[in-house]
Amino acid sequence: MKRISLALAAITAVVVALLTAQAASAAGVTASFTKVSDWGSGFEGKVTVTNGTTSSLSTWSVALDFPSGYTVSSTWDAVHTGSGQTHTFTPPSWAGPLAPGATVTFGFNGSPGNFPGLAACRLNGGSCSGGGGGTVPGAPTGLTGTSSASSVSLTWSAASGATSYNVYRNGAKVGSPTGTSYADSGLAANTTYSYQVSASNSAGEGAKSSTISVKTGTGGGNTGTKQAAPYLYMGWGDPPNPATVMNATGIKWFTMAFILSSGGCNPAWDGSRPLQGSADANAIAQIRAAGGDIVPSIGGWSGNKLGPNCSTPEALAGAYQQVINAYGLKAIDIDIENSDEFENEAVQDRILNALKIVKQNNPGIQTILTFGTSTTGPTYYGNRLIDRSKELGANIDVFTLMPFDFGSSNIYNDTVGASQGLNNKLKATFGWSTTEAYAHQGISGMNGLSDQQEMTTTATWQNITNWAKSNGLSRLAFWSVNRDRGCAGGGVVSNCSGIAQADWDFTRITAGF
Repeated sequence: MKRISLALAAITAVVVALLTAQAASAAGVTASFTKVSDWGSGFEGKVTVTNGTTSSLSTWSVALDFPSGYTVSSTWDAVHTGSGQTHTFTPPSWAGPLAPGATVTFGFNGSPGNFPGLAACRLNGGSCSGGGGGTVPGAPTGLTGTSSASSVSLTWSAASGATSYNVYRNGAKVGSPTGTSYADSGLAANTTYSYQVSASNSAGEGAKSSTISVKTGTGGGNTGTKQAAPYLYMGWGDPPNPATVMNATGIKWFTMAFILSSGGCNPAWDGSRPLQGSADANAIAQIRAAGGDIVPSIGGWSGNKLGPNCSTPEALAGAYQQVINAYGLKAIDIDIENSDEFENEAVQDRILNALKIVKQNNPGIQTILTFGTSTTGPTYYGNRLIDRSKELGANIDVFTLMPFDFGSSNIYNDTVGASQGLNNKLKATFGWSTTEAYAHQGISGMNGLSDQQEMTTTATWQNITNWAKSNGLSRLAFWSVNRDRGCAGGGVVSNCSGIAQADWDFTRITAGF
């Protein structure tokens, strides 16, 4: 009888222990993130871990997924390890168990600034909102895909226990739908992409599905909104009121110049004016209030540029993302010039890889490269830029030439010749038809007198516009609206064209593109 009583007592103790452990787990351990401060070039974050159970917590592990381009620069009150965009924090060596009902905090500094928030948070392999543990779902099955010229539609069978899914294109995560389908848009035409899907729940992410390959159809790809977008520069040349120009000409888009580095990998207008609260931000608000939109020009010929100052593609993509987030952009233009970017092969590759990341993180955004040319098409560095964009899978939408400053005596003929040369290069590189290649091309000219005293009259610009429109080009710009005012004999100056014309003639012609 005593032996039976002891056995019953032992069983009772085990049951009580199990129930206590289950109750403790149900009460949950949580982790919460707070952005304490943000000073533009960096930010401070704090995480609070709370033991909401009735038992001491011997240890914990918090994994934070950062948006692309952001990283941790210093940490306190925790041990930090990083892998890609995932940053994991564990207790320091001197920390003891976390008592029931107690909290512990740790902090870190990160860069760059304007941190938009975490992509994901995991506590002990599970949800930061409580609990942890559990079983991750298995790999989804039945993955299939159909395509158009610029998108792939995926479907798969539901995985048991899944609350969301993760879609991977060519190994990089591109979406997190909650259902069993996903539309991957903004893709290049006539291109093969590989896809996998995994399932997630509060316990974490499960294994990936088998890989499928899907080839997009022929067509123009994602050339997005056709843009007639002359340059507007708020830091130079008596900048006009954009709403006045829009009302007078019918133009809807502007290319806003120039986003540069304000020091390190931090974007600012002209390297000095902030993204918000500046004359540039006010102009963008006016343009949008009048029914228009903008594409920023990042780079240019002079100044301290982001390409050389951001040390990795991820950091550069993060700088671009700050600009995209600041204005909710549909397109970005990288004006890649001079020996520090265009003629620097490492920086060329960094820009292309950064734009690839931007495209993955912002489905549907249009990416544009603007660069110089010879009268017969791209130069050595232009050809390299195009070749590398294909090799790296950068998925650039529009290649825009700047056909001026080659001492031309016939700017129309040389603009057409340069554009035809680019067309041949794009066809050879990407396998596009003539029409498809033109749909990925743009022209960025110079109105009136150029630096080399080349003459583009309003009649010549009308002919260039007609040619670009009839051949189906995707983009037309000129430098600049600030100069789109008459001053016959005025030379090459910032606030007029140097020729006889009415105000905004070139903008009015461009609006007809």
